[in-house]
Amino acid sequence: MRAVPEIDREMEQRIDDLGFELVEIRWGGSGKRPMLKVRIDRQDSVPGEGVTVDECAEVSRALEPWLDEHEALSERYVLEVSSPGVDRPLVRARDFVRFKGEKVAVMSRGQEILADKATRLEGELLGLADEGTDAESVLLRLPDGEEVSVPGSEIRKAHLVYTWKGGDRDGERGPDRGGVSRR
Repeated sequence: MRAVPEIDREMEQRIDDLGFELVEIRWGGSGKRPMLKVRIDRQDSVPGEGVTVDECAEVSRALEPWLDEHEALSERYVLEVSSPGVDRPLVRARDFVRFKGEKVAVMSRGQEILADKATRLEGELLGLADEGTDAESVLLRLPDGEEVSVPGSEIRKAHLVYTWKGGDRDGERGPDRGGVSRR
């Protein structure tokens, strides 16, 4: 199913009026049974302090009457409202400003090489250069300390990278905390 532009436009305002931020809308399914996957977050949230399941349900219940009445949408639509997750997508320029200092991954369009390095780069987000212009670029500090500029026009996708802390991943807790020792 293709996006319905008027729903996309109004959805952001409705979610904003509820006190949340629209991260992204993904359209899927078919014309007879369209699926809207809506990812929301708290306004000005920081990683680890996002929306709850109850807040997602609240937003879903608030949007359903409006969507039920929308002529451009089949009555058999499916609405999924969720958090952006620990690997939150960075979609708008404000996301790259807001999450400055966080670890991110950026992927290129097709097989384009980013910053003469690779098609996928990970590093610390330093912010944006030339924000709001055609020359807008994302600034990253790579793990080796090198700082690079990646033109926004070359980025297909970007998202936060979750870093596991404290060795609490399954099987890596160590013998003293109930995990498996790996020697």
